[in-house]
Amino acid sequence: MNLRIVALILALGVVAALLFSPPKRSPAPPAAGSGDQASTAAASGLPARPETLAFKPLAFTPPDAASFRRVLPDGTAVYLAPSHEFPLVTVSITFKGGASLDPADVPALASMTARMMREGGTQQQQPAEFDETLDFLATEIGVAASETFTTATMNCLKSNFDESLALFVGMLRAPAFDQARLDTAKARAIEGLKQRNDDASSILSREWKRLVYGVGHFESAEPTDKTVAAISKERLAEMHRRIFHPGNMIVAVSGDFDEQDMLAKLEKALSGWERGSAAPDPEAPTAVLEPGLYHVPKEIPQGKVVLGMRSITRDDPDAIPLLLLNDILGAGGFTSRIMQQVRSNEGLAYSARSTLVPKVAYPGDFRAGFESKNPTVALATKIVLDQIRGVRDDLVTEEELETAKASAIETFPRQFESKPAMLRVFVNDEWTKRPPDFWKTFRDKVRATTREDLQRVAKKHLDPEKMAILVVGDWDEIAKGDLQGRATMKDFFGGAVKHLPLRDPLTLEPLP
Repeated sequence: MNLRIVALILALGVVAALLFSPPKRSPAPPAAGSGDQASTAAASGLPARPETLAFKPLAFTPPDAASFRRVLPDGTAVYLAPSHEFPLVTVSITFKGGASLDPADVPALASMTARMMREGGTQQQQPAEFDETLDFLATEIGVAASETFTTATMNCLKSNFDESLALFVGMLRAPAFDQARLDTAKARAIEGLKQRNDDASSILSREWKRLVYGVGHFESAEPTDKTVAAISKERLAEMHRRIFHPGNMIVAVSGDFDEQDMLAKLEKALSGWERGSAAPDPEAPTAVLEPGLYHVPKEIPQGKVVLGMRSITRDDPDAIPLLLLNDILGAGGFTSRIMQQVRSNEGLAYSARSTLVPKVAYPGDFRAGFESKNPTVALATKIVLDQIRGVRDDLVTEEELETAKASAIETFPRQFESKPAMLRVFVNDEWTKRPPDFWKTFRDKVRATTREDLQRVAKKHLDPEKMAILVVGDWDEIAKGDLQGRATMKDFFGGAVKHLPLRDPLTLEPLP
């Protein structure tokens, strides 16, 4: 018999013996009373119960951005954070401008430009060759555009940094926007548009932005099949010229490198690249949110709801008290009032929350939202509005305020928990001109906030009479309210509802 087969049979026999042999039982330890447990805990130096645990105050000093900031000879700002734990280097270049620069007739042009920067090859390499070269080097490169910024990132091994940097900067300076890749990307985008009405959440988000920021603002602009078809290599090249140049970027580098050596390499890589001007700040929306009850039809068993109003800018003097109030109201998870009342106490929704989204250049919005069975949408809406009125009419409890303060203070160091994260904070602060002492004074301002401050900002910035309520769902089932008669949709704005059309997912034109 083959020796390997014999060895395998013997091994299986040993395994079977181990699996099916009765385990040896050791004598049970003597039962211990509560006194024994306490004395054991005391002997080990551990508290007897979890609530008696005591922790030292968290000592953390936020880093100073100026100590990490350098400037290249051409004027480009660079933030450097060497770290020698791993032989890796991460380069992130943040450019001012994203969707805020989109032409009115071609929304999502900045997003497609960012995508095709990476997928469309370079003037030196075809897309497939560029992909293969990066794979061979184990280098990751990506470009993404948000509302107001476009960020290009590269992560590579220290050993091949020079070659990776040349590929990275070459892509940023001279993208090819390969036509075949562009056609594929446009086809994928259109397929994505076809699915926009599949999930009621996307309908809710789309219509809410239109209500808050107006149809003509980039915050609410969305592509259609015609605008995607209008994207061409020429339009991509035009957007590339506006965004990608040294006069519109800040560089951040973290990882295993020598500072002076890195500065020299960056200077060489960027030399000869024409320095333009920084992109303009995003324009503020001119639309005014009209309070009222709005509905978009969709036959689903659960209605999706968002309610809220325009709010504050990021640097508003009331930002910190309103942040703490929002944590108490709906952003604090299971400790928040909205979650406790809507989910824990009434069982009307799996998730209920509130969100404060301040903008830098103009006021953002406050919103609360949930999903509930059609008959209980009205009741859940009533409860949410009651919680908002509650923080206006009465002071929050000391326990609620201390919990919100502790959350803000104890999680504060997470902003700087890694060097790439820390540099992202510095870059964002420089672009948005955040007050230089913000991070140093943040926790003191949190500690100084009182219950009276929270009630004041609630009365100033959270007014149910000025809010809009947007519902996506089956109105006939939703409007009647719950079987117990605790609430119907007639309880809001006298029952006057404006029915918004469900829009064609490709054209965004109202469906019949």
